[in-house]
Amino acid sequence: MNNLDDLLNNAPAEEQPQLSKEEYAAKKKAEREEVFALSDQTALEVSADEGKFQPFLDLQARLDRYSAVNSLLVFAQNPEASRLGSFDYWKRQNCSVRSGQTAIAILEPHEYTKDDNTPGTGYNVKKVFDISQMDTRKLRVTPPPRYTERQLLGALISKAPVKISGVDELSGDLGAYTDPETGSIYVRKGMEFSDTFRSVAQELACTEVKRDGKNTADPQFTAYCASYVLCKKYGVNTKSFNFKSAPAMFRGFEAQDVKGELSQIRDAAENISGRMARQLETQNRAAKNNETR
Repeated sequence: MNNLDDLLNNAPAEEQPQLSKEEYAAKKKAEREEVFALSDQTALEVSADEGKFQPFLDLQARLDRYSAVNSLLVFAQNPEASRLGSFDYWKRQNCSVRSGQTAIAILEPHEYTKDDNTPGTGYNVKKVFDISQMDTRKLRVTPPPRYTERQLLGALISKAPVKISGVDELSGDLGAYTDPETGSIYVRKGMEFSDTFRSVAQELACTEVKRDGKNTADPQFTAYCASYVLCKKYGVNTKSFNFKSAPAMFRGFEAQDVKGELSQIRDAAENISGRMARQLETQNRAAKNNETR
């Protein structure tokens, strides 16, 4: 016989107390302040420790669509994260949250009108999960596209905002050099692919930083980091990179200053990556059209 004893208690389930409008607003404010404090703390930790700075850049390369602040938040809560989505997003992918998982808190911007009728940007706390936290047995996985070295370098150079030319030699054994008068980039011929990609990416990132017009403590360091993010994103060898100077670079910085510098790195890399993605997509479409002829 089935056990029906659970039906014998007809007491209603305990209800959660309803919050007033003011209590709800205070709760949400406390959540935001906690998340902002976490981003500040992580920014200072990442900038003071080369052992954390490079892994943070690795995460930023994986989550390149996310802001530097949200990448700091993810790094603090799940440094190995690689693909994030809300509960509803993963549900649409036929995935469910595995037991015992804790959501990752990030910040989602929203527009609002201030008391003086001018537009403003506020932030709400948003909860997301990484793919490592999900039951993905029903997930349809599309393998990422594979590109040749020629395709990657071509996409990096194509549509660049400055002229790029190959030369036989550069002083100081430089891989690439930007002419301060014309803005043109000169690249030493005959280098290995990884050295060529890294050198061009760094000079292009420096161009992006200057075009952005925002202040940065050291444009060369910002560009160096951005080129690393690009190399990681596209699978280019990164063994030549070294970030031992990062703690000295950020010494004396407040958390907000660190976040500003990290945002510069992220934005420079994303601007270049966006151009590359469009060029690679154009190449893919052309290849598919040729296959169907």
